[in-house]
Amino acid sequence: MKRSTERILTTHTGSLPRPEDLTTMLYARDKGELADQAAFAERVRTATAEVVRKQIECGVDIVNDGEAGKVGYSTYVKDRLTGFEGHATPVRGADLLQFPEYARRMTRAPRMQRPACTGPIVYKDKEGMWQDIENFTTALQGVEPEETFLSAASPGVISLFLKNDYYPNHEAYVTALAEAMKEEYDAIHQAGFLLQVDCPDLAMGRHIQFASASLEEFRRNVELHIEVLNHALADIPPERMRLHLCWGNYEGPHHLDVPLRDIIDIVLKARPAGISFEAANPRHAHEWKVFHEFTLPAEKVLIPGVLDSTTNYIEHPELVAERICRFADVVGRENVIAGTDCGFATFAGIADVDPQIVWAKLQAMAEGARLASQQLW
Repeated sequence: MKRSTERILTTHTGSLPRPEDLTTMLYARDKGELADQAAFAERVRTATAEVVRKQIECGVDIVNDGEAGKVGYSTYVKDRLTGFEGHATPVRGADLLQFPEYARRMTRAPRMQRPACTGPIVYKDKEGMWQDIENFTTALQGVEPEETFLSAASPGVISLFLKNDYYPNHEAYVTALAEAMKEEYDAIHQAGFLLQVDCPDLAMGRHIQFASASLEEFRRNVELHIEVLNHALADIPPERMRLHLCWGNYEGPHHLDVPLRDIIDIVLKARPAGISFEAANPRHAHEWKVFHEFTLPAEKVLIPGVLDSTTNYIEHPELVAERICRFADVVGRENVIAGTDCGFATFAGIADVDPQIVWAKLQAMAEGARLASQQLW
């Protein structure tokens, strides 16, 4: 992971809008109803090339594949791991349960399949993993971004979306997931890309999986998730990894979100050097102050969100620069990379932000980073 000594670099969280025709194919495949696998594979390849080009055109420095071939950032693993044949229950946030009328208005019917774990977990679909890597490698031909990354679901977030009906307890379940997902983590690293591990469970899990638990019980769960994750990441240098945590990529009350202050000490124990997190939306924009209280370890880099991924407002570049400079003033300019609160299409076809506005927001981030760089250097 590059530490820039000349300017603020820009990146994003991972998922980006997929073309409508590809979204249709992704859901057909998710349901086992895809008629033409070859056509699907070709469309993923071309969509990956398109999304790489768009990122670079928008001024994004550290780019990825937009997760073009995944129906969802967490549930895609059901097709790559054995053991997922059962039926899952809906994922609901405790904050929304307190506002049922609003929840009914904003709820969108889940389209992706979310089976429960009903058998032993083993990584089985290496072809899908290697196809993602090959598509991204091909898409990068002829372009020169500052750096590149690919995302993978963490054991904890898989456990949040795909419930356990097989293993004797939660610890056994996430341990088995970690052992299996290590295959994917290592492959991304060995292909030469930064690995981003998606870990919304470290924050969002508080008001979903552990809404009725005490803060201490939740913190013990975060410790467990970090422990099994670190085990799975043991063979990858910390500087070749980044971790993303968030409180749920949806517009909602979020008044029950666990404060960053209550978990950051544990999060900083994770092996990845980069820490990506929400820092732009109205519930978490004030939490840059937390880093006055907690010293950032020398090996860590912050990737705060400077764009809200749930609103169609296009942030003013001067506001983006202001957000960047707040963090730079606290932890040092070389320890900050501008990012987004979360993905703009964490599940294909389900997004709060219009696709065209997504690109305009990324352009605003790039301009804001330029302004911040002028102020900081």
